[in-house]
Amino acid sequence: MEYNQRTILIVEDSENISNLIALHLENKYSIMQAYSGEQALEQFKSNEIDLIILDIMLPRLNGYEILKFVRKRKNIPIIILSAKITNEEKIIGLNLGADDYISKPFNPLELVARVEAQFRRFYKLGGANCEEEETYQIKDLILDCKECCLYKGENKLSLTNIEYKLLKLFMSEPGRVFTKKQIFENVWEEEYNYDDNTIMVYISKLRDYIEDTCKKTRYITTVRGLGYRFEK
Repeated sequence: MEYNQRTILIVEDSENISNLIALHLENKYSIMQAYSGEQALEQFKSNEIDLIILDIMLPRLNGYEILKFVRKRKNIPIIILSAKITNEEKIIGLNLGADDYISKPFNPLELVARVEAQFRRFYKLGGANCEEEETYQIKDLILDCKECCLYKGENKLSLTNIEYKLLKLFMSEPGRVFTKKQIFENVWEEEYNYDDNTIMVYISKLRDYIEDTCKKTRYITTVRGLGYRFEK
């Protein structure tokens, strides 16, 4: 898909901030703007949206509600752009399915770079470059690289692009211990120079998908002081 065929929905109640974001993206992408949660839902329902830049503090219907609504219906990259910068708020956003989180005030050029990174990851994983016949199977888990989804027994589980890429990393080399640095740089494709809760949140989400709560952990093991391992 060419740049100018991709549509970005900016959901931001400040017209000045929304216009600033649009100014930096409109030369590569088709831009739509919504200034409230209700407008955002109308735009999403009526148009083919490829990526959403989402503020949390919106009148009446907040960004978390928008995030939940979109995630139930479509797997597209969603970047939260918010003045809420606590770890708790970040974890809430990531748990609801956000792919990235940028705090205000922000550098517009950094936002552009993160948008482009999300498109590279998403279309590389979900588009024509995905290995059409490749699958990974461990016990009752099958990761289908053609559909970019996970099967657990007879149940089909939808994954975000980050969840898919993380699981593919683990299942491609079962038994190997991956450090946080290796995980972050392979999955997020950025230099790892800090320690936050992002990886832990996604590991927890994958465990919720694939582990049997009534049994001991069978798949993803924490290796103290080192990182994580996917059991053979």
